[in-house]
Amino acid sequence: MRRKEFGVEDWQEIEQFMSEMTFGILGTIGEDGYPNLKALNFVYADGAIYAHGSKVGEKISDLGRNPLVTFAIAKEYALIPSYFTEPVYACPATAFFKSVVIKGKAVLVEDLEEKAKALGVFMEKLQPEGGYEPFSLENPGYVSQIRGVAVIRIDVDDLSAKFKFGQNMKGAKREAVVNGLENRGKELDEETVRLMKLYCPAHKEG
Repeated sequence: MRRKEFGVEDWQEIEQFMSEMTFGILGTIGEDGYPNLKALNFVYADGAIYAHGSKVGEKISDLGRNPLVTFAIAKEYALIPSYFTEPVYACPATAFFKSVVIKGKAVLVEDLEEKAKALGVFMEKLQPEGGYEPFSLENPGYVSQIRGVAVIRIDVDDLSAKFKFGQNMKGAKREAVVNGLENRGKELDEETVRLMKLYCPAHKEG
């Protein structure tokens, strides 16, 4: 059963999360009928998901037979141990995370301008410090590379987002988790506390 309190409908928040993430899982339908899953880099641009890779292989063959795909993005922020709120039983153990699941149709991009633009967005995202000539069809060094790579665009038919940061916790339990994270001090614990305060009205500052 889907927990409504974890659902996110703020499109700006969803877009920001997708823009921050660099890795996702692409689900295609295999020749044998089983789902095939591929981990790959992606960018979100102009309302679509873009990926790139070889022009041959299982992924391309799957899309040639059936363009319907699922694409999932997720980031785990913190594991919440049971002893933050319960000294004996394991049941409260959980994890706080953001996730987005997209259903759509995959298209192999043939337009060279669109391919160049998508590859440019990739480089801006994955290598923001620069150190390369921008992708352009006017640059002869890039033309053959742009032609030779497969760029996949996923046009979104349905998108659902789930951001879980203790929205279902109340009072003392929520305070115990915040205190546990603040005292533990792992890499993303401070950010997790900030997001708990953002998504849990009782914890909003000010």
